[in-house]
Amino acid sequence: MIDDDKRLAAEAAVAEVSDGMLVGLGTGSTAAYAIAALGRRVSEGLGITAVATSIATEAAARAAGIDVVDFARVAAIDLAIDGADEIDARLFAIKGAGGAMLREKAVASAARRMVVIADGSKHVAAIGRAAVPVEVLPFALSFVVAALERLGAIVIVRDGLTDNSNLIADCRFPTLDDPRTLAAQIDAIPGALGHGLFLDEIDAAYIAHDGVVTRVERAGASG
Repeated sequence: MIDDDKRLAAEAAVAEVSDGMLVGLGTGSTAAYAIAALGRRVSEGLGITAVATSIATEAAARAAGIDVVDFARVAAIDLAIDGADEIDARLFAIKGAGGAMLREKAVASAARRMVVIADGSKHVAAIGRAAVPVEVLPFALSFVVAALERLGAIVIVRDGLTDNSNLIADCRFPTLDDPRTLAAQIDAIPGALGHGLFLDEIDAAYIAHDGVVTRVERAGASG
């Protein structure tokens, strides 16, 4: 049922894509449904190009017949579609379970419109249950971990490297009452290259629960 809801949310978001768009493609199991749905539309004649937020997403998009361009040569995109680990009614989200949140945030920030897709299990009253991932420069690992711990986090460093050859520190906080202050505090740590708190980037969310898709729109967003 969760997979069905992921697919339905993805298909609803992909319906926003129109001919000629440059689309940002997220990373993760839910975003994979969007790539598949977009690939079907491309096979039916939709003319779009895309940028990918990870090596895995680029491979999946190309396999689906989607033309992928290098984001390094792109200053702005029309629409970004991505999943989330948690999202609330404020359209605050935690992202990064797949380890791509630094690239995802860059693409989301470049997008004229950013849409999140999620099944109902990811829709929460207020974000904070999931760990907040932080991408860390390996050179500064011990320093950054200590700084995150001073902010109250229980920190677990993942094995392996990101596509950017950095590390991921998953941070669990006892409460997340003030996400904006926490985001600013993490941003201020030298060697912390990015984090999974998405507080201003998301314009809308398509959330599917038991086969019913609901769109939540940020006030003032269009689409």
